[in-house]
Amino acid sequence: MGPLDGVKVVDLTKAVAGPYAAMMLGDLGADVIKVEPPETGDEARQWGPPFLDNESSYFLSVNRNKRSIGVNLKSEDGRSILFKLIERADVFLENFKPGTTIRLKIDYGTFRRINPRLLYCSISGFGQDGPYVDRPGYDIVAFAMGGIMSITGEAGRPPVKMGVPVADIGAGMFAAYGIVAALLERQKSGRGQHIDVSLLDSQVSWLTYQAGYYFATGKNPERLGSAHSTIAPYQAFKAKDGYFMLAIGNDEQWKDFCDALDLEELKVRPQLRTNPARVRNRIKLERLLQRIFIKKKVENWLSILEKAGVPSGPVNTISDVFRDPQVLHRKMLQKINHPKIGSINVVGIPVKFSATPGAILRAPPMLAEHTEEILTELGYTGQQVKELRARKAIG
Repeated sequence: MGPLDGVKVVDLTKAVAGPYAAMMLGDLGADVIKVEPPETGDEARQWGPPFLDNESSYFLSVNRNKRSIGVNLKSEDGRSILFKLIERADVFLENFKPGTTIRLKIDYGTFRRINPRLLYCSISGFGQDGPYVDRPGYDIVAFAMGGIMSITGEAGRPPVKMGVPVADIGAGMFAAYGIVAALLERQKSGRGQHIDVSLLDSQVSWLTYQAGYYFATGKNPERLGSAHSTIAPYQAFKAKDGYFMLAIGNDEQWKDFCDALDLEELKVRPQLRTNPARVRNRIKLERLLQRIFIKKKVENWLSILEKAGVPSGPVNTISDVFRDPQVLHRKMLQKINHPKIGSINVVGIPVKFSATPGAILRAPPMLAEHTEEILTELGYTGQQVKELRARKAIG
């Protein structure tokens, strides 16, 4: 019984941001019904390779703990099914381009008349208003426009994207956060509301201390590779056989670091004694330490640093991550059974609850896998289901 047990979610999203938000709700116990076009389904079902038995690994990564119903929303019968779902729903998610839901007559105003308690969450590139409202929104565009791309990468080289779609995932997380907050508010007021989340807003909010740097100095932060703009040494270094991360967050840790490596002269040097001094002399410090670290292997340095209590760690590959004993202990790798593929690996749930933990109970659904099951719950008879299928209202 997860903390969101009993919450009914209708998920009319595709790609990443919306499905990720709905998956987070499903992981915590919500009953998530994914509404998909009967012929094609969520566009992410075609994103690949790789595929596992013709199922997209991309789709599988963000759609567990959901049931899929194939509904043709261009038909009156299909729209009637969606309206019946909305009557019973607590939450509705959509990530159409702003204005599309009004044209389709599935906007918040329409649904509010059907279910005044409904929490209607819209996820878009730039939000439901403003001068960019009509622009199409994609993860990489929001990442670039939100400022983070300008500070990602190495000095003197082009800006680079992150290895995962952070604007999509960030917006999905903010959507889930907003929905849970709105559920709590609804307990007091009894009313639903419209939740408006944009990819661009999520990226701007993530600027945090980098925005603070700009506000304080009027200067744009620079690209520093793996280094930190206000803490040093706090970056990846190359060892004899690879890279590791060194994260010295305060002056006591700097002293411990120098003691562990027998660097007494550096510990007392005025240019390096305090963090502000080390930041001002970052380049010289980086070169000095790099000449030291290149002499031994990663595991040698990490052993020394761990014994001294200095924050550090390997730069893991993805395969390294899912062999890591801490990751495995925290159950961040789990196996579930897919009805078509069989046993598949999935990433675990990051939030742990002592009394009402989340759980991965459903594999990512096949397209329209639960159509009859869901329609039966809505009161449709077997004959009615056959007729709906004959009229191509469902998949």
